[in-house]
Amino acid sequence: MSDYKIATKCVHAGYTPGNKEPITIPIVQSTTFKYQSGDAMGKMFDLEDSGYFYTRLANPTNDAVAAKIADLEGGVAAVLTSSGQAANLFAVLNLCAAGDHVVASTAIYGGTFNLFNVTLRRMGIDFTFLSPDCTDEALEAAFQDNTKCVFGETLSNPSLNVLDIEKFAAAAHRHGVPLIVDNTFPTPVNCRPFEFGADIVTHSTTKYMDGHATQVGGVVVDSGNFDWTQNDKFPGLTTPDDSYHGITYTDRFGKAAFITKCVAQLMRDLGSIPSPHNAFLLNLGLETLPLRMRQHCESAQKVAEYLQKSDAVSWVSYPGLPGDSEYEKAQKYMPHGTSGVISFGVKGGRAAATKFMDALRLCNIVTHVADCRTCVLHPASTTHRQLTSEQLEEAGVKEDLIRLSIGLEDADDIIADLQQALETATK
Repeated sequence: MSDYKIATKCVHAGYTPGNKEPITIPIVQSTTFKYQSGDAMGKMFDLEDSGYFYTRLANPTNDAVAAKIADLEGGVAAVLTSSGQAANLFAVLNLCAAGDHVVASTAIYGGTFNLFNVTLRRMGIDFTFLSPDCTDEALEAAFQDNTKCVFGETLSNPSLNVLDIEKFAAAAHRHGVPLIVDNTFPTPVNCRPFEFGADIVTHSTTKYMDGHATQVGGVVVDSGNFDWTQNDKFPGLTTPDDSYHGITYTDRFGKAAFITKCVAQLMRDLGSIPSPHNAFLLNLGLETLPLRMRQHCESAQKVAEYLQKSDAVSWVSYPGLPGDSEYEKAQKYMPHGTSGVISFGVKGGRAAATKFMDALRLCNIVTHVADCRTCVLHPASTTHRQLTSEQLEEAGVKEDLIRLSIGLEDADDIIADLQQALETATK
């Protein structure tokens, strides 16, 4: 549906009903699929034929929703995963093995940082973390001979740094490796990373894509633009896979090589699939995504401007505010809005921030963000509590930082709740 605008794609992409078929994507809630002969099924296992035989590897509902998201991002293929964490794990593991190295931004979600800095290090994959605002020289110096990819977030959670996608993509490509970006907060409605040189996009579909806190999921999307055969860095894609009948993914599947390997090898072995019912719920969220993102951003702008003027607030970070450190990059990469997420500090530090959260009535204290309901969190004591003070600083997470995700309630009601809570916190 390349000729249609994104709002139309959100409704129609990925699934085209035929005559007398259901208008909505059907839920194919089946683990397995029947075949008339063993030979026919064997061709599926050899990747010589397309279709379905076991839901861990492919399911019609999941595939339709993945195809929709691939279309939204402008990619060639995508695979749904059981969480955003699984999506980032798959994107990196599809390229890296023990002894390899990754360059990553420090301004990433705390769970992703721990995945990289703890779990994947234990698996023998090394990481160099550097600020998204690093100099060109520092970025260049971070690469090693065994570097296999670069990772960042288009709009970081929760520090709201806007990644200079073109800068990081250019550096990655100079070293013959792809740029992977997590585009969860802006969504493809507000940011199109492939248009600026990114090669792989991931999402936690739990967030805005769903938008209603009904399913946990993730997705990996391949642009199809990166040439995996340009060097010998990616033998998993360019040489025979002994675990899958000696298939060479780039030879057999061309631009779909990355996602095919992700499914045939990683999903086969790790099994991080979403249920078809979860994919169905995700699709319901996708259908209204442009409308919701517009409202989230409009209300967040109003709330951010209020917070900026409040005497009880020590600082506000929102890329839509003129004068914000990320404003110029946001205008380049996300000119129609960033997200509904605001970060700010309450005067009085950590203690006052705690009082503020306890005094809220409408806003929800939850380990969630990017929802139709306004959500609030103190990352230093929750999602990022595993990090040291130094790591918090590196990740752009101040100890007094409040992450506020503006929902779809009336902005005036949100502001009234914030005002009474701030008054209570600063008495």
